[in-house]
Amino acid sequence: MAQVRKQLSATRRPRTPRQAAACCRPVDDLLEPALFKALGDPTRVRLLACVAKCGRACSVSEVAECCSVDLSVVSRHLQALARAGLIEPSRSGRTVSYAVRYSEVVAKFRALADAIQECAPEKSPCCEGGRHGCC
Repeated sequence: MAQVRKQLSATRRPRTPRQAAACCRPVDDLLEPALFKALGDPTRVRLLACVAKCGRACSVSEVAECCSVDLSVVSRHLQALARAGLIEPSRSGRTVSYAVRYSEVVAKFRALADAIQECAPEKSPCCEGGRHGCC
């Protein structure tokens, strides 16, 4: 293991998947299975987009109008999105509304994008600006 760390520090990039797995990077902590599970269903993605485009909290029945899915199914999908931290539920009497947690969602995806970018290999000097057709 010490040899792997020594190689990594010398090259800054893992050379094999095994070395990459031994290397702890921010991307490891940011790839949340619950987030991707929540976004892995096309209906949930459409419902999230619907609430996001409204720009305000929407009741379950309002969100159900976005697609032709039964109200109880919409409610379960919205609960899954809430568990993943993408939307925030609020209750007023018998009505449950959901609002997108815009700043949290943006922060999650921006941090993940930055962490993935950090893992990208650096371009060689010949590739600067794509001048030599090598990239």
